[in-house]
Order: sequence, then structure tokens, then C-alpha cells
Amino acid sequence: MVVIRLSRGGAKKRPFYHVVVADKRRARNGRFIEQVGYFNPIASGKDVRLNLNVERIQQWIAKGAQPSDRVKHLIKVHQETAASVATDQS
Repeated sequence: MVVIRLSRGGAKKRPFYHVVVADKRRARNGRFIEQVGYFNPIASGKDVRLNLNVERIQQWIAKGAQPSDRVKHLIKVHQETAASVATDQS
């Protein structure tokens, strides 16, 4: 089964996560099929906290990939943020 999940990177006490499409049987930080974004939970200032390629994620979901619970939440947050930015600009 193919899953969309987080792969941890960054230094000790300073996490940074890549959002990847991977085979469920692979290790968390192991081989993956495609990287579709990143999540920086400790971003501050002008640093980007969340960057997702929503088009590619939707294509993978259409092919049967299952997003993890945290990735589902991040997609929802990303869509709400994009909607509020679009509303603010108009």
C-alpha cells in the first residue's frame, strides 16, 4: 500500500519534516517514491511553515494512496490558509 506521510529530518530538538509518498513497508526515513512538500513546525518570522504540492497529493490520493492522520490535518490547514489569503487579496 502507498501512503503519504511525514519523514523526519533536522537536528536534535529542531525537527523538520518532508511530506513524502512512500510504500508503507519502508522505514519512516527510508526510501520514498516522491516528495510532495515540507512542514517546519518551529518556523518563525518569515520562514515558511508549510509548503504542499496539493495537485500531486490529490493525484496520489486518486490513485489510492492513503494520507496519514497528520498529513490529512496539514492538507486541511493548507487549504484554509490558501482560502484566507485569497479572500484577503480580493
